[in-house]
Amino acid sequence: MQTTRALLCDAFTDRPLDGNAAGVVPDADGLSDDQRQAIARELGASETAFVTPSDDAERRLRYHTPTTEVDLCGHATIAAHAHLHEAGAIDAGEHTVETNVGVLDVEIEASGTVWMHQRDPTVRHRTDLDAERVADALGVEAMSFVDDLPFAVADTGFPFLVVGLDYLATLGDADPDDDALCDLCEDIGAQGVYAVTLDTLERESTLHARAFCAPVGIHEDPVTGTAAGAAGAYLDGIGAFGGDAPDELRIEQGHYVDRPGTVRVRVDDAVQVGGEAVTALDGDLIVPDAEDDDDIIEA
Repeated sequence: MQTTRALLCDAFTDRPLDGNAAGVVPDADGLSDDQRQAIARELGASETAFVTPSDDAERRLRYHTPTTEVDLCGHATIAAHAHLHEAGAIDAGEHTVETNVGVLDVEIEASGTVWMHQRDPTVRHRTDLDAERVADALGVEAMSFVDDLPFAVADTGFPFLVVGLDYLATLGDADPDDDALCDLCEDIGAQGVYAVTLDTLERESTLHARAFCAPVGIHEDPVTGTAAGAAGAYLDGIGAFGGDAPDELRIEQGHYVDRPGTVRVRVDDAVQVGGEAVTALDGDLIVPDAEDDDDIIEA
């Protein structure tokens, strides 16, 4: 048996138990794939970030949902760096992190706000998609889709189908069918659906959003950095704001699962996602040795 430190850090909020909880294992060097997966399952957060050394950057991050490894996770990246900065392990300023999608830049402000550069975006418009099929998968009416926000798969490291809806009430009433959503995503090369509306709770917000990620074992992700960055690139690409685009987008998310948070997005030479994070739980896990992977982890 071995003991490893593990935390739950709430990202895109300054208040514990809001935003999106991410597991953070600050010293994951030597953990096997199966051990990392078991820890992520035990912590139960939508993603857990495992911090290890890197030959190509200042540190390496691996990300696991409770069921599988994913290539990139925005809120877990924000959470991990916010924790390392709060703990005094890293200073404010510019940093690099190796992920499965390559080396990315991270900037930490003196205030503790973390900005994560995402991978260069790709946006694939899907005019061929049947609106009724998408509506059925999301549990909404097809007439609720907004023509000015056409279907597209946007990707800055984790591909989402971006879907525009008319009103906040429509978005709130969405009730996805996970099996249908998985089939849809498999057919179009996406790993989740990011449903957005320009109808927001706060005047200063740009969008309200919900992220449905059944293909990676998450029915609904509370506040999603990679999706917000992808949506920012998508909106910029379609000229959603004409010549009056804001310097920074503010995306509300998580309110319908009682985990409200805000993602800040900048789209200029690179897509950047920013936010704060706060530690909600800090403790040790007893982890079975690698050859005992079938054993139960004790908290």
